[in-house]
This record gives sequence, C-alpha cells and structure tokens, in this order.
Amino acid sequence: MSRIGRLPIAVPQGVTVTVDANNLVTVKGPKGTLTRQFSKLMNINVEDGKVVVTRPNDEKKSRELHGLTRTLINNMIVGVTQGYQKALELVGVGYKVQKQGKKLVINVGYSHPVEIEPVEGIEFDVPAATQIVVKGIDKEVVGQVAARIRSVREPEPYKGKGIKYVDEVIRRKEGKTGKK
Repeated sequence: MSRIGRLPIAVPQGVTVTVDANNLVTVKGPKGTLTRQFSKLMNINVEDGKVVVTRPNDEKKSRELHGLTRTLINNMIVGVTQGYQKALELVGVGYKVQKQGKKLVINVGYSHPVEIEPVEGIEFDVPAATQIVVKGIDKEVVGQVAARIRSVREPEPYKGKGIKYVDEVIRRKEGKTGKK
C-alpha cells in the first residue's frame, strides 16, 4: 500500500472539494478555484471533512498513480488556502529587474531587456532590484514560470552570474591556470 496515498487529506474550513463521476476534482477556497482531471483508475471520495484516495487493485499503474493523485489533491488544497511562491535572485554586475504594470523587464547583460508577461493566475513581486517573487495558487504553474524566468540567464559555474533560485547552491568550478 502506498504510504502517502493511504493518508486522508483534511479539508480546512472555508474550502469545498467536489468530485464528479469522471474524477474531475474541483477545489474552491479563499484564494480561488482549481480543477484537475484525474485517472479513472483511482477512487476519490469526500467524506466527513476528509478526501480519501483509494485504488481498486494492486496493478503497477494503480500503485504508481495512488500517491501521485493524493499529493496533487493536497497541493490543490494548500494552493487555494495559502498559495505558493518561488523566489529568484539576479547575481551579476548591472543585472536588475523592474516591474512595469504586470510584466517583468529583466536586464541581464543582453543587448536588449527581456520582457516576461505573467500567465493567468500568476503575479510577480519585485522587493528589490535583484529579487523576483513569483506567486500563485497552482504549484505546477508557479514552478514553470519561475523556471522560465531562470532560463533567461542560467547561472554559470565560474563566476556564478545569472538568475538563480534563492535556495539554490551553484557548484563553482576553478578557472584555467597558465602553464609554467
């Protein structure tokens, strides 16, 4: 039995979880609404304030989906109650970011500034000229947008310049040495 999949998910007060016949789960909370279609191999039930995910059999595919389904539903519930955020920082001389309206304008050493439009449900926060915070209720979308921002100028291993996650550690390499 999946250790994660068998744990029931507590539904906090102010959050409603509905499951239709096709395993379409809708979670409504104070921050918004999330919907996701799950596999028909899983049995998803809402009973007395808890969401329980069970599998009908012990086939390999069912075992694979059991813990995943439970974790995705839990992420939806956390998203509509607390939300998710990813923090990035720019490292390098002259690297900076500005917020113009809802979009980001990033200067990271190219001949032109890079503009990034927010996806629906995502907002950007710029607490300092070298920091970006991506906020939203869908964990997957927040991670994708943060990865897209990071890919504008990934950190390089020699000087560590680029856009990195705040908690990311850059493995540094030693530079070339001259022959003697």
